Amino acid sequence: MATTIPTGTEAEITGLPEVSDPAGVAPRDAKELSRRFFDRLAELEEGSEEYQYVRNTLIELNLSLVRYAAGRFRNRSDQMEDIVQVGTIGLIKAIDRFDLSREVEFATFAMPCVVGEIKRFFRDTSWSVHVPRRLQELRIDLARATDELYQRLDRSPTAAELAAHLGLDEDEVIEGLVAANGYSAGSLDLPLDDGGDSGSATIGDRLGAPDRGLDLVENVQALKPLIERCDERDRLILRMRYVDEMTQAQIGAELGVSQMHVSRLLTRITNRLREGLLAVE
Repeated sequence: MATTIPTGTEAEITGLPEVSDPAGVAPRDAKELSRRFFDRLAELEEGSEEYQYVRNTLIELNLSLVRYAAGRFRNRSDQMEDIVQVGTIGLIKAIDRFDLSREVEFATFAMPCVVGEIKRFFRDTSWSVHVPRRLQELRIDLARATDELYQRLDRSPTAAELAAHLGLDEDEVIEGLVAANGYSAGSLDLPLDDGGDSGSATIGDRLGAPDRGLDLVENVQALKPLIERCDERDRLILRMRYVDEMTQAQIGAELGVSQMHVSRLLTRITNRLREGLLAVE
Protein backbone atom coordinates (compact mmCIF):
# COMPACT_ATOMS: atom_id res chain seq x y z
CA MET A 1 0.00 0.00 0.00
CA ALA A 2 1.35 3.42 -0.90
CA THR A 3 2.23 5.72 1.98
CA THR A 4 1.32 9.39 1.66
CA ILE A 5 1.66 12.33 4.01
CA PRO A 6 -1.63 12.99 5.83
CA THR A 7 -3.46 16.14 4.87
CA GLY A 8 -2.22 19.25 6.63
CA THR A 9 1.04 17.81 7.93
CA GLU A 10 3.48 18.82 5.17
CA ALA A 11 4.77 21.77 7.20
CA GLU A 12 5.39 19.64 10.28
CA ILE A 13 7.42 17.06 8.34
CA THR A 14 9.57 19.60 6.53
CA GLY A 15 12.67 18.05 5.03
CA LEU A 16 11.25 14.53 4.58
CA PRO A 17 10.35 13.33 1.10
CA GLU A 18 6.99 11.83 0.28
CA VAL A 19 7.51 8.13 -0.40
CA SER A 20 4.59 7.05 -2.56
CA ASP A 21 5.87 3.51 -3.17
CA PRO A 22 8.16 2.32 -0.33
CA ALA A 23 8.22 -1.25 -1.66
CA GLY A 24 9.76 -0.01 -4.90
CA VAL A 25 12.68 1.79 -3.26
CA ALA A 26 16.07 0.19 -3.94
CA PRO A 27 17.81 -1.30 -0.86
CA ARG A 28 20.63 1.25 -0.90
CA ASP A 29 18.16 4.15 -1.14
CA ALA A 30 15.96 2.55 1.54
CA LYS A 31 18.98 2.49 3.88
CA GLU A 32 19.62 6.22 3.43
CA LEU A 33 15.93 7.13 3.65
CA SER A 34 15.53 5.05 6.82
CA ARG A 35 18.33 7.00 8.49
CA ARG A 36 16.60 10.31 7.69
CA PHE A 37 13.22 9.03 8.85
CA PHE A 38 14.68 7.70 12.12
CA ASP A 39 16.21 11.12 12.77
CA ARG A 40 12.80 12.72 12.33
CA LEU A 41 10.96 10.05 14.30
CA ALA A 42 13.04 10.83 17.39
CA GLU A 43 11.80 14.44 17.29
CA LEU A 44 8.09 13.70 16.92
CA GLU A 45 5.46 13.10 19.59
CA GLU A 46 4.40 9.48 19.73
CA GLY A 47 0.80 8.99 18.60
CA SER A 48 0.66 12.10 16.42
CA GLU A 49 -0.23 11.92 12.72
CA GLU A 50 3.30 12.91 11.79
CA TYR A 51 4.76 10.21 14.02
CA GLN A 52 2.49 7.54 12.49
CA TYR A 53 3.41 8.58 8.97
CA VAL A 54 7.15 8.37 9.64
CA ARG A 55 6.84 5.08 11.54
CA ASN A 56 4.62 3.45 8.90
CA THR A 57 6.98 4.58 6.14
CA LEU A 58 9.92 3.02 8.02
CA ILE A 59 8.00 -0.26 8.25
CA GLU A 60 7.26 -0.35 4.53
CA LEU A 61 10.78 0.74 3.58
CA ASN A 62 12.25 -2.21 5.49
CA LEU A 63 9.81 -4.99 4.66
CA SER A 64 12.51 -6.43 2.40
CA LEU A 65 14.31 -7.46 5.63
CA VAL A 66 11.28 -9.52 6.60
CA ARG A 67 11.10 -11.15 3.18
CA TYR A 68 14.82 -11.96 3.34
CA ALA A 69 14.47 -13.50 6.81
CA ALA A 70 11.37 -15.45 5.76
CA GLY A 71 13.37 -16.92 2.87
CA ARG A 72 15.42 -18.85 5.41
CA PHE A 73 12.31 -20.86 6.19
CA ARG A 74 11.32 -21.65 2.62
CA ASN A 75 10.94 -25.32 3.59
CA ARG A 76 7.79 -24.22 5.42
CA SER A 77 6.21 -22.66 2.36
CA ASP A 78 2.72 -23.63 3.53
CA GLN A 79 3.17 -21.22 6.46
CA MET A 80 4.89 -18.43 4.54
CA GLU A 81 2.05 -15.94 4.98
CA ASP A 82 2.10 -16.44 8.74
CA ILE A 83 5.90 -16.25 8.76
CA VAL A 84 5.89 -12.87 6.99
CA GLN A 85 3.22 -11.51 9.35
CA VAL A 86 5.14 -12.65 12.42
CA GLY A 87 8.41 -11.32 10.97
CA THR A 88 6.73 -7.95 10.41
CA ILE A 89 5.88 -7.85 14.12
CA GLY A 90 9.58 -8.35 14.82
CA LEU A 91 10.40 -5.50 12.41
CA ILE A 92 7.97 -3.15 14.15
CA LYS A 93 9.50 -4.01 17.54
CA ALA A 94 12.95 -3.29 16.12
CA ILE A 95 11.81 0.11 14.80
CA ASP A 96 10.33 1.04 18.17
CA ARG A 97 13.53 0.03 20.01
CA PHE A 98 16.15 1.34 17.56
CA ASP A 99 18.40 4.15 18.70
CA LEU A 100 20.60 5.95 16.16
CA SER A 101 23.08 6.86 18.87
CA ARG A 102 24.21 3.22 18.99
CA GLU A 103 25.98 3.76 15.66
CA VAL A 104 24.70 0.42 14.38
CA GLU A 105 23.03 -0.01 11.00
CA PHE A 106 19.30 -0.60 11.37
CA ALA A 107 19.39 -3.77 9.26
CA THR A 108 22.05 -5.23 11.58
CA PHE A 109 19.92 -4.41 14.60
CA ALA A 110 16.59 -5.48 13.10
CA MET A 111 17.48 -8.87 11.60
CA PRO A 112 17.89 -10.72 14.94
CA CYS A 113 14.56 -9.23 16.08
CA VAL A 114 12.78 -10.45 12.95
CA VAL A 115 14.34 -13.93 12.97
CA GLY A 116 13.82 -14.26 16.72
CA GLU A 117 10.13 -13.47 16.38
CA ILE A 118 9.76 -16.11 13.64
CA LYS A 119 11.59 -18.75 15.68
CA ARG A 120 9.43 -17.92 18.69
CA PHE A 121 6.38 -18.46 16.51
CA PHE A 122 7.61 -21.92 15.54
CA ARG A 123 8.40 -22.82 19.15
CA ASP A 124 4.92 -21.83 20.27
CA THR A 125 2.97 -23.46 17.43
CA SER A 126 4.96 -26.47 16.24
CA TRP A 127 4.60 -28.69 19.30
CA SER A 128 1.77 -31.22 19.36
CA VAL A 129 1.43 -30.90 23.14
CA HIS A 130 2.22 -28.08 25.54
CA VAL A 131 5.82 -28.27 26.73
CA PRO A 132 7.59 -25.66 28.91
CA ARG A 133 9.79 -23.23 26.97
CA ARG A 134 12.87 -24.52 28.85
CA LEU A 135 12.33 -28.03 27.47
CA GLN A 136 11.54 -26.73 23.97
CA GLU A 137 14.93 -25.02 23.87
CA LEU A 138 16.64 -28.06 25.44
CA ARG A 139 15.28 -30.21 22.61
CA ILE A 140 17.21 -28.08 20.08
CA ASP A 141 20.43 -28.35 22.12
CA LEU A 142 19.99 -32.12 22.43
CA ALA A 143 19.43 -32.50 18.69
CA ARG A 144 22.65 -30.63 17.91
CA ALA A 145 24.61 -32.52 20.55
CA THR A 146 23.29 -35.84 19.28
CA ASP A 147 24.45 -35.05 15.74
CA GLU A 148 27.90 -33.97 16.93
CA LEU A 149 28.41 -37.02 19.14
CA TYR A 150 27.09 -39.39 16.48
CA GLN A 151 29.76 -38.16 14.08
CA ARG A 152 32.42 -38.55 16.76
CA LEU A 153 31.30 -41.91 18.21
CA ASP A 154 29.78 -43.46 15.07
CA ARG A 155 26.76 -44.44 17.16
CA SER A 156 23.90 -42.81 19.01
CA PRO A 157 25.10 -41.20 22.26
CA THR A 158 23.78 -42.25 25.65
CA ALA A 159 22.01 -39.87 28.02
CA ALA A 160 25.15 -39.76 30.17
CA GLU A 161 27.30 -38.80 27.18
CA LEU A 162 24.85 -36.09 26.16
CA ALA A 163 24.81 -34.77 29.73
CA ALA A 164 28.62 -34.60 29.83
CA HIS A 165 28.75 -32.90 26.41
CA LEU A 166 26.20 -30.23 27.40
CA GLY A 167 27.33 -29.84 31.01
CA LEU A 168 23.91 -30.88 32.34
CA ASP A 169 22.62 -33.41 34.85
CA GLU A 170 21.68 -36.75 33.34
CA ASP A 171 18.16 -36.48 34.80
CA GLU A 172 17.70 -33.14 33.00
CA VAL A 173 18.79 -34.71 29.71
CA ILE A 174 16.38 -37.60 30.17
CA GLU A 175 13.58 -35.12 30.90
CA GLY A 176 14.44 -33.27 27.68
CA LEU A 177 14.48 -36.49 25.63
CA VAL A 178 11.09 -37.50 26.98
CA ALA A 179 9.65 -34.03 26.33
CA ALA A 180 10.95 -34.14 22.74
CA ASN A 181 8.41 -36.87 22.06
CA GLY A 182 5.74 -34.18 22.28
CA TYR A 183 7.10 -32.29 19.26
CA SER A 184 5.06 -34.35 16.83
CA ALA A 185 2.21 -36.78 17.21
CA GLY A 186 1.06 -39.57 14.95
CA SER A 187 -2.54 -40.23 14.10
CA LEU A 188 -4.36 -43.01 15.93
CA ASP A 189 -5.70 -44.04 12.51
CA LEU A 190 -2.25 -44.95 11.20
CA PRO A 191 -2.08 -48.65 10.21
CA LEU A 192 0.14 -50.87 12.34
CA ASP A 193 1.83 -52.42 9.29
CA ASP A 194 3.80 -50.61 6.60
CA GLY A 195 1.55 -51.67 3.76
CA GLY A 196 -0.91 -48.85 4.25
CA ASP A 197 -3.84 -51.23 3.76
CA SER A 198 -7.01 -49.41 4.75
CA GLY A 199 -8.41 -52.65 6.15
CA SER A 200 -5.50 -53.33 8.52
CA ALA A 201 -5.60 -52.68 12.25
CA THR A 202 -4.72 -49.16 13.46
CA ILE A 203 -2.95 -47.88 16.54
CA GLY A 204 -6.31 -46.80 17.93
CA ASP A 205 -7.58 -50.40 17.69
CA ARG A 206 -4.91 -51.49 20.16
CA LEU A 207 -5.71 -48.87 22.77
CA GLY A 208 -7.76 -50.00 25.74
CA ALA A 209 -10.77 -48.20 27.16
CA PRO A 210 -10.28 -45.82 30.10
CA ASP A 211 -10.10 -47.67 33.42
CA ARG A 212 -12.42 -45.96 35.88
CA GLY A 213 -10.75 -47.88 38.67
CA LEU A 214 -7.57 -45.87 38.11
CA ASP A 215 -9.46 -42.62 38.69
CA LEU A 216 -10.84 -44.07 41.92
CA VAL A 217 -7.34 -45.00 43.10
CA GLU A 218 -6.07 -41.50 42.33
CA ASN A 219 -8.97 -39.89 44.17
CA VAL A 220 -8.47 -42.10 47.22
CA GLN A 221 -4.76 -41.24 47.38
CA ALA A 222 -5.54 -37.53 47.04
CA LEU A 223 -8.23 -37.75 49.77
CA LYS A 224 -6.02 -39.44 52.38
CA PRO A 225 -4.08 -36.35 53.51
CA LEU A 226 -7.27 -34.25 53.42
CA ILE A 227 -9.09 -36.69 55.69
CA GLU A 228 -6.10 -36.81 58.04
CA ARG A 229 -6.50 -33.05 58.55
CA CYS A 230 -10.11 -33.50 59.73
CA ASP A 231 -10.77 -33.59 63.46
CA GLU A 232 -11.63 -36.86 65.22
CA ARG A 233 -15.42 -36.37 65.12
CA ASP A 234 -15.45 -35.58 61.39
CA ARG A 235 -13.38 -38.69 60.64
CA LEU A 236 -15.77 -40.76 62.78
CA ILE A 237 -18.79 -39.42 60.86
CA LEU A 238 -17.12 -40.21 57.52
CA ARG A 239 -16.27 -43.75 58.66
CA MET A 240 -19.79 -44.45 59.89
CA ARG A 241 -21.39 -43.05 56.72
CA TYR A 242 -19.08 -44.34 53.98
CA VAL A 243 -17.33 -47.36 55.54
CA ASP A 244 -19.94 -48.78 57.89
CA GLU A 245 -22.71 -47.51 55.52
CA MET A 246 -24.87 -46.27 58.37
CA THR A 247 -27.87 -44.03 57.66
CA GLN A 248 -27.92 -40.44 58.81
CA ALA A 249 -30.56 -41.38 61.43
CA GLN A 250 -28.32 -44.17 62.78
CA ILE A 251 -25.35 -41.82 62.95
CA GLY A 252 -27.50 -39.23 64.77
CA ALA A 253 -28.58 -41.81 67.30
CA GLU A 254 -24.96 -42.85 67.83
CA LEU A 255 -23.80 -39.25 68.35
CA GLY A 256 -26.90 -38.05 70.21
CA VAL A 257 -27.89 -35.46 67.59
CA SER A 258 -30.72 -35.11 65.09
CA GLN A 259 -30.66 -36.58 61.57
CA MET A 260 -30.88 -33.02 60.19
CA HIS A 261 -27.77 -32.01 62.12
CA VAL A 262 -25.90 -35.04 60.75
CA SER A 263 -26.93 -34.00 57.23
CA ARG A 264 -25.49 -30.51 57.77
CA LEU A 265 -22.28 -31.95 59.20
CA LEU A 266 -21.82 -34.30 56.23
CA THR A 267 -22.46 -31.48 53.78
CA ARG A 268 -19.83 -29.30 55.48
CA ILE A 269 -17.25 -32.09 55.61
CA THR A 270 -17.72 -33.24 52.00
CA ASN A 271 -17.66 -29.65 50.69
CA ARG A 272 -14.35 -29.06 52.45
CA LEU A 273 -12.91 -32.28 51.01
CA ARG A 274 -14.16 -31.37 47.52
CA GLU A 275 -12.51 -27.95 47.70
CA GLY A 276 -9.29 -29.64 48.82
CA LEU A 277 -9.38 -32.04 45.86
CA LEU A 278 -9.94 -29.20 43.38
CA ALA A 279 -7.01 -27.32 44.88
CA VAL A 280 -4.80 -30.40 44.48
CA GLU A 281 -5.73 -30.76 40.78
